[in-house]
Amino acid sequence: MPISTQIDKIDAYDKVLGKAKYASDFYMEGMLVGALLRSTRPHAHIKRIDVSKAYSLEGVVRIIQAKDIPGENSFGIIRKDQPLLCDKKVRFIGDPILIVLAVTEKVAKEALRLIEVEYEDIEPILTPSDSERSPILIHESGNLLTHKKVIKGNVEKGFSESDIIVENTYITTWLDHAYIETESGFGYMDGNGRIVIYSSTQNVHYKRKEISRILALPEEKIRVVQATTGGGFGGKLDMTIEGYVALSVYLTGKPILIRYSREESFLVSTKRHPLYIHYTTGAKKNGTLCAVKVSIIGDTGPYASYGETVCLRAAIHATGPYEVENVYVDSKMFYTNNPISGAMRGFGVPQIAFAHETQMDILAESLNLDPLYIRMKNGLKRGSKTATSQILEESVGYLETLERIKPFWLERKKGKDRGFGLGSMFYGMGNTGITNPSWAELKLSSDGKVVLYTGVCDIGQGSDTVLAQIVCETLGIDVSKIEIVRADTDYTKDAGSTSASRQTYISGKAAYEAALKLRSFLEREGFYSGKKLKDIFEKYKDMGMPVFDGFFDPPTTKLDPETSSGKPYATYAFATHMTEVAVDSSTGYVKVLKVHAAHDVGKAINIQNVKGQIYGGIAMGIGFALMEEFVPGKTKSFNTYYIPTSLDMPEVDVFIVESEEPTGPFGAKGVGEPALIPSAASIANAIYDATGVRIFELPCDMEKLKLLLERKRERG
Repeated sequence: MPISTQIDKIDAYDKVLGKAKYASDFYMEGMLVGALLRSTRPHAHIKRIDVSKAYSLEGVVRIIQAKDIPGENSFGIIRKDQPLLCDKKVRFIGDPILIVLAVTEKVAKEALRLIEVEYEDIEPILTPSDSERSPILIHESGNLLTHKKVIKGNVEKGFSESDIIVENTYITTWLDHAYIETESGFGYMDGNGRIVIYSSTQNVHYKRKEISRILALPEEKIRVVQATTGGGFGGKLDMTIEGYVALSVYLTGKPILIRYSREESFLVSTKRHPLYIHYTTGAKKNGTLCAVKVSIIGDTGPYASYGETVCLRAAIHATGPYEVENVYVDSKMFYTNNPISGAMRGFGVPQIAFAHETQMDILAESLNLDPLYIRMKNGLKRGSKTATSQILEESVGYLETLERIKPFWLERKKGKDRGFGLGSMFYGMGNTGITNPSWAELKLSSDGKVVLYTGVCDIGQGSDTVLAQIVCETLGIDVSKIEIVRADTDYTKDAGSTSASRQTYISGKAAYEAALKLRSFLEREGFYSGKKLKDIFEKYKDMGMPVFDGFFDPPTTKLDPETSSGKPYATYAFATHMTEVAVDSSTGYVKVLKVHAAHDVGKAINIQNVKGQIYGGIAMGIGFALMEEFVPGKTKSFNTYYIPTSLDMPEVDVFIVESEEPTGPFGAKGVGEPALIPSAASIANAIYDATGVRIFELPCDMEKLKLLLERKRERG
């Protein structure tokens, strides 16, 4: 049965009416504005910095350098390898060197032009292969960030038993998150001498921990609050402006605003990891997969960010939603002097899905089998064993996503320069093989409402709405009776990051557990017999209103360090897209006409939200497949970085599959990243169906496809 509480996104009206307050909207009397001086060299020693001319500019108040940092000059979500301010060495164009604080943003930026930095250049390392071979070290620990393997069975034995072997190389490039709101933050010192930060972020508790280290202050002296956030997609998980704002407040005692221009955001924001994927698949004549061997080489840029996570997650998902007896995946991530690569919607799985879904189509054609048939024959189901040897026991709706697509696939009508393609995926919900818990708290308020305290950051995906629905559905109350206190380290417990498609599943379950406790209390107090919430509050206000807490940590296991065998995720989402495209063979222009999208979400808490995520994922997938490419040194604005617009959107039919997850709230799993993952693969396969040209490198923009089509015509 569907969730009976279906509501509009609860922040929609404030955003539409312009009432929502973003970080750059904050202002206080006496506020200073900060701007960062950044490296113009990809790899160099800093020999000298001269700020005297900048200090002579009227309106400049303070220039902050690394020597002014009272605590540790480093940060990083997994490895603390990134300096807040560089003092000895820079590792990419855009590395921050100092902060200028001035009375206006214009003065601060003018001052940057007056600062002189003398560099001693070091040879830059610009490819992972150079990084592996070069004697030059980007970090003293070496140029290899991490190396992960996934091993199951005997891959060489599997290939010896195969009737066909397909081997190809796939390449993806950097992508920018391209969120509408750039990185912004505001901070001040409160009346008790505590530093308060409002920022555009995906994780307030992590940011507080990092600020605490940098300033050498106890966490109790720091408060971080999420301002309304205009998109994230993973790009606001890392520290962006929070450390600079906090340090500036600490050193001046003044209110501080720092915000990036679009050009600065393009220069320094983390990007999707470029991956080089060499993929070999072995199969029987009947289509049964026998062996998969994959080599993944990634470019994480000069700092780790989420490179280790992407390296491992891409490897775990390298076989796609298919059961393969023999698997060998070798995944490496290297440091380079390119832009920093970090978390971006899917953590490496969109790239690997492009590879494994192309492989499946090539196999099907080589064996004269239907692409849908070969997917159904090998698809994961209850009792299947994944590449990490995890046995899937519940909530495995992959085959049902294929069944939902099947009627449209069988009825498709081929036309000139028109093609159809399939793309499937599976995706582990939550962090990989580690604990990633969440807490929630519920209280009654004096005005007769239920207040939900949650550390979850809503970045536009709708977690406020979903969490409110879960509580309302459990308690049997109207949404008008609930208030949310969200993502404020003073009032909410750590709910983990808004990433890895984890919040509906994990934080939703924590909210559900808290609501069950509150429901039991309300039953004893007579609420369901007619007593009002306000009266119940009045009864307890003098003796202390009880707090009802909820907690959930998905049941996972640590992975074997040699083979990665284990249970990296408690549950997986599954999806299949069927995409129809039209190709202008003379220009290489591709128009995505229609997408049938079937997603196993466990349970759709908010149907409107689920569909919205899928629409957005398809749009992002079109960009990934056909147009988006960040080119270091060249991409500086949306003038040269092309993202899909409303005119690029196809007709979309969404099919929600609800293979309920027993550990999720009402059976929910989530859909945030899965919405994107099959999209580019299905587009690439559709292009081949239309043109006979196989795509091995993304994006396949007009120019690239036109050249491929011309070469095909020349070959006859």
